[in-house]
Amino acid sequence: MPSPFGPEHEELRQTIRRFVAHELRPHAAEWEEARWFPNEVFTRMAGVGLLGLKYPEEYGGQGGDHLHDAVLTEELARCGSGGLAAGIGAHVGIATPPVWRFGSEDQKRRYLRPAIAGEKIAALGITEPGAGSDVAAVRTRAERVEGGFVVNGEKTYITNGVRAHFVVTAVRTMSEGGHHGMSFLIVDRQDGMTSSKLDKMGWHASDTATIAFDDVFVPEENLLGPEHEGFRLIMANFQWERLLMALGSVAAMQVALERTLEFTRERRAFGRPVAGHQAIRHRLVDVATTVHTCRCLTYDALGRFVAGDEPLQQVTMAKLVTQRAAFDVMDTCLQLHGGAGYMREYEIERMVRDARLGPIGGGTDEVMREILAKTMGLP
Repeated sequence: MPSPFGPEHEELRQTIRRFVAHELRPHAAEWEEARWFPNEVFTRMAGVGLLGLKYPEEYGGQGGDHLHDAVLTEELARCGSGGLAAGIGAHVGIATPPVWRFGSEDQKRRYLRPAIAGEKIAALGITEPGAGSDVAAVRTRAERVEGGFVVNGEKTYITNGVRAHFVVTAVRTMSEGGHHGMSFLIVDRQDGMTSSKLDKMGWHASDTATIAFDDVFVPEENLLGPEHEGFRLIMANFQWERLLMALGSVAAMQVALERTLEFTRERRAFGRPVAGHQAIRHRLVDVATTVHTCRCLTYDALGRFVAGDEPLQQVTMAKLVTQRAAFDVMDTCLQLHGGAGYMREYEIERMVRDARLGPIGGGTDEVMREILAKTMGLP
């Protein structure tokens, strides 16, 4: 599969790789231990133009395209912390795109511009305790009042849910259930809005939270897109989110492979390097083949997406295959590290924990298979 990236993107890749190596990776272990990374990460990234790669220059962006953002996602896999990559990715790739695509000029000025500048941190609020994969079951309610809406309800598993200055929030604006009657509101952090940080298996450096809304007022001008048409906005956003997940997982697998190759070449057992044993060589070959296969599938979906197609099937396949493959690859790499792999010092144990979210987040494996079955016309 030919790479969708051109010379400009590869030049950007080297710039981001240097930034990650010098500004992020040296602090990864510290931030993982603290279960938090400082907000200054966003301002530092904004200072070198990394928060607005695909956004227009008029809002402070770099005027690039989705491929520029794809490079950022791939290179963040080298930062040493899935939580750090997730927190940055939620801001850049999940929460701000709806404002860019569907927001008014006023909303872009008030939210997109400061988000690109690292002055405001964004989160996306869709999942609820009773509405995860079943997005149409959202129950957080927005009642119309004079001048806007009053929001009551709860969101959970929200990345950046503690630190976010604003949350792009899916709410129900009509009493009936189902796909119709949902809307998007941009909700500023305020009284009546509380966040409870969740303790997780992985992604320790990121803040994942349950957010409660208790009579939170949202002005009319913060309605994002047409009223009652929020489900369409959610589905439009999912395509890019799932593609980013695939890209990040393939890049993380590549990092794990590189480190495992280095370890097995240096570590000796029975008088030779570990990689010199046939059983180990074959497993390394299998990992390399998996990484290449997943990259081909993901780049095919990415190429179709940036060409303006609607590659629902290809993106869904990429998301489905890469997430489970990433966890399996990490587990294999840990095994090839032997006892050292189980130790935090070698980082591979963290990569295993971080990879486990992939088959759940952004739509579970089971949901991905249901989507694919529909694209195939299966009953």
